[in-house]
Amino acid sequence: MTDNHTAATSSHGEGPFIAAIDQGTTSSRCIVFDRDGRIVSVDQKEHEQIFPKPGWVEHDAAEIWTNVQEVVSGALAKAGITKGDVKALGITNQRETTVLWDKNTGEPVHNALVWQDTRTDALCKELGRNVGQDRFRRETGLPLASYFAGPKIRWMLDNVEGLRERAEAGEILFGTMDSWVIWNLTGGPNGGVHVTDVTNASRTLLMNLQTLDWDERILSSMEIPATVLPQIRSSAEVYGYAKGALEGVPVASALGDQQAALFGQTCFSKGEAKSTYGTGTFLLLNTGDTPVNSYNGLLTTVGYRIGDQAPVYALEGSIAVTGSLVQWMRDQMGLIKSAAEIETLASSVEDNGGAYFVPAFSGLFAPYWRSDARGVIAGLTRYVTKAHIARAVLEATAWQTREIVDAMNKDSGVDLTALKVDGGMTSNNLLMQTIADVLDAPVVRPMVAETTCLGAAYAAGLAVGFWRDTDELRANWRRAAEWTPRMDAATRDREYKNWLKAVERTMGWIEEEH
Repeated sequence: MTDNHTAATSSHGEGPFIAAIDQGTTSSRCIVFDRDGRIVSVDQKEHEQIFPKPGWVEHDAAEIWTNVQEVVSGALAKAGITKGDVKALGITNQRETTVLWDKNTGEPVHNALVWQDTRTDALCKELGRNVGQDRFRRETGLPLASYFAGPKIRWMLDNVEGLRERAEAGEILFGTMDSWVIWNLTGGPNGGVHVTDVTNASRTLLMNLQTLDWDERILSSMEIPATVLPQIRSSAEVYGYAKGALEGVPVASALGDQQAALFGQTCFSKGEAKSTYGTGTFLLLNTGDTPVNSYNGLLTTVGYRIGDQAPVYALEGSIAVTGSLVQWMRDQMGLIKSAAEIETLASSVEDNGGAYFVPAFSGLFAPYWRSDARGVIAGLTRYVTKAHIARAVLEATAWQTREIVDAMNKDSGVDLTALKVDGGMTSNNLLMQTIADVLDAPVVRPMVAETTCLGAAYAAGLAVGFWRDTDELRANWRRAAEWTPRMDAATRDREYKNWLKAVERTMGWIEEEH
């Protein structure tokens, strides 16, 4: 079950190719793919994380643009190809991170505010008025939270000297990272195209999910001038043509990273879902052509839109602590020396020995949203060893996945048919088997693990006819491994009940301070 990277690299003379830029939270990279959707070359470069105050996180957008240009040139050089071999360029990006820049000089007016940044907490409470978090949920599918881009724009307009006047005079442009990269790629101050796609726009708290356009009522509530906003386009169409190293290459897709993974995993049918297991976990379920309102703590978002076809919507659930729990076992507890070791340790016992680990380190995320919760290990007896704890750690990721899948089912009435997985934790076979067991559904890992970049490449390729349609992409997607459920229903139900009991024990630990 190895990736076909080496094979792909040696046969790349054939071309043509699609390139994808992934502008991520910690680094930017460019990957070149061949017609089989295999990786030909990769170049990657990290950028600085800026922490001006506790809870504040910033990036230097100018540094990121420089890095993007470097990795594009680097990926072409490593592949031994020229821009003439590249039929289209796709973009995927860290979502919600917010940049404002001067449209005449191309200079950012302030560091980008990163999705993790919490400085807009108080503003969000104020914007909630007497309604609270759900004030704009019906239109946008999102709760009012510091996560999203709209409040970040408002913060900059209020806090950067003279910015609101310049914005109202039409001198300032806003973008999430996809817009910033596309504007610069297509010429910047000299004719750069100012666009975003529906998936990124759906993370601003400013886009109406029904009309797929900016919502004027919300813009006036947030005091954001419409002149700064990009035009909203589909996720797969030619927005413009690159200048510079890729002169003349069509820039033909944009998708927020989690939506790009949904697309790269070819989850094109209602009921298909993907889960990305990294530090935290993001699970997206395709709900078809209607947005599904969540009453169970999930986000309603646009999954993707191909050209002028109807948009496809998704429900999204996030788990705060998954891979980071394994890191905690290694770094804080010293129970394992490497992340890979947890599988060996957990496999040395048959079960969890009666122990359950709920990692509510910073409260519980979906579907509870309880900030008063803290982590617990429940069910301890003298019998429990560190191997049982290791097993409980892996089961925590599986049960948290199950809770999100249950919430998705309650909201949408759509049953999960199979879960496609990607991300660093998918190399843990015991974890993958456990997830299949607790979901009672097959878990499938693809050959190409870089599904985010692959999704951007697929969408760009569709836009220029490099691939005919989504059926061809499905045929292109290859399975590396599949796990089918082996647990009997009685055990599954008993264990789930115990897990939910452990979750209850985490709540109310922090007394609400008034």
